Amino acid sequence: MMDFNQAPFIVIWETTQACDLACVHCRAKAQPLPLPGELSHEEGLALLDEIADMGAKVCVLSGGDPLKRADLLSLIRHGKSRGLRMATIPAATPLLTRDVVQALKDAGLDQMALSLDASTPEAHDRFRGVEGAFQKTMEAVQWVRDAQLPLQINSVMTQHNFDDVDQLIELVQRLGVVFWEVFFLVPVGRGADIPGLSADQYEQVFAKIYRVVRDALFIVKITEAPHFRRYYYEQRLQEVGTDTAQPAWKGGERSQGLHQLEGPRGSIGQAPQAVNAGKGFVFVAYNGEVYPSGFLPLSAGNVRTIPLRTIYQISPLFQALRDPNRLKGRCGACEYRAICGGSRSRAYAVTGDYLAEEPCCADVPHCARIPP
Repeated sequence: MMDFNQAPFIVIWETTQACDLACVHCRAKAQPLPLPGELSHEEGLALLDEIADMGAKVCVLSGGDPLKRADLLSLIRHGKSRGLRMATIPAATPLLTRDVVQALKDAGLDQMALSLDASTPEAHDRFRGVEGAFQKTMEAVQWVRDAQLPLQINSVMTQHNFDDVDQLIELVQRLGVVFWEVFFLVPVGRGADIPGLSADQYEQVFAKIYRVVRDALFIVKITEAPHFRRYYYEQRLQEVGTDTAQPAWKGGERSQGLHQLEGPRGSIGQAPQAVNAGKGFVFVAYNGEVYPSGFLPLSAGNVRTIPLRTIYQISPLFQALRDPNRLKGRCGACEYRAICGGSRSRAYAVTGDYLAEEPCCADVPHCARIPP
């Protein structure tokens, strides 16, 4: 079992903020040209060394569009040489070609993610801000499958696709994915201008995702909605009976959708325990600033001046985020706070307090259900 006080399971490195899409939810407000101050190639190699040395398992090269980095293949090769599981998520633009996908595979990439946010071209293209993005994504899906590279699909949940969830699930299930990552909107960047889901709508989407987690042959990961864990365990206990099963965090069943180190067909799996911002997870921005999450814009230091290990292990921000007893409101009183903890990013975006209760959780803690 990893000690998340010492090292994260996954590190996201935002290699660039340059991107030719104009996605309506983009937390980074990406633009076509790189911003000044990007980590250089040499700094990037050193960062990958730090990530490997501290014992992290997975490194995701993100953006912006990581294909805007001329050294992307070199970075993948170096990360692989250090024993890291390497993944990336290129944008669906003309930079993404069949030859590029094969080159990524040949460099040692373990998993490639593509974004798909609606079941129809019109809705997806509108969300991504560029006509033809859906068609490009479908072409890239085939290229990834032809290259025998494990395919991940990323989907952002907002009001724009709330009524499309069933159709989106059906589409994802047809694509031959090994991993479906579902992001729930955090109102930061451009995402502050579009409507997210209500707490009740979260529960409705959780119900649909739960059926996928229970039955699918691929891994489902939920991002910025850790209260899905509470939903998952409550449903499992109802199904198998509270007299015959313990919650997984108390040593009971090893649930399919929540912690598998290895995924289907050799793909990247899930962390062995609950991950949240600053707890098993760290985000390194294009300029070296270190955040608990890309959606929680509070820097704990910069890798150009402080080792990543030091920032992760001893910064007061990261230490607070790893202590469930610091949580406030319903999250602080919740019996699931150690395995959930709510979205710290959404709490900060909505209230200005990263330890405040999750604003989009419909659950009432057990202690509050009992009359005095």
